[in-house]
Amino acid sequence: QPIANEDKKIVPLEAYGIQCMSMGFLVPEKEAIIWRGPMVMGAVRQFLHEVAWVDLDVLVIDLPPGTGDAQLTMIQTVPLSGALVVTTPQKVAVVDAERAISMFRKLDVPVLGVVENMAWMEMPDGTKMHPFGSGGGAATAEAYDTPLLAQVPFDQRICEGGDKGIPAASRGDGPGEAFNKVAEAVSQALQNG
Repeated sequence: QPIANEDKKIVPLEAYGIQCMSMGFLVPEKEAIIWRGPMVMGAVRQFLHEVAWVDLDVLVIDLPPGTGDAQLTMIQTVPLSGALVVTTPQKVAVVDAERAISMFRKLDVPVLGVVENMAWMEMPDGTKMHPFGSGGGAATAEAYDTPLLAQVPFDQRICEGGDKGIPAASRGDGPGEAFNKVAEAVSQALQNG
């Protein structure tokens, strides 16, 4: 659990050289977080201004799907270098991704690209099964003229690594390759500014 430093700022947790802060660190594990807009906005501001971030190259902020209070607060509070839109292949998720792209563009936030998560499952015989449909992320990227940065497979190793606190990208093979592709593409986009 995070602690406060002498300046009364929250010290982020760190693993694999990455600093991390989450609301999940601050509430009991099985307790629901039931917040309305102003409370969400307060938490966003607190994480931006009251966390003792140290020498960041990039600050990645994981927002819930959609175009709600958290996204608007973020856009209005700090200048954003770009947005990365993550979707799964099925239509209901793609609709949210399309709305997010539209919102970011209307508010002059560059869309760096689209990531399609849970794109397929690789079967023991090497074939790919698409439990959530296929191509939603690719079609969205094409329709909005933005890069499709990666299609992340639905892979048990990603789940197991997440549960153990070992990122798939640290493996350097298999499902981790997609995350490394995204990181490289985002880094390049930010350098080209």
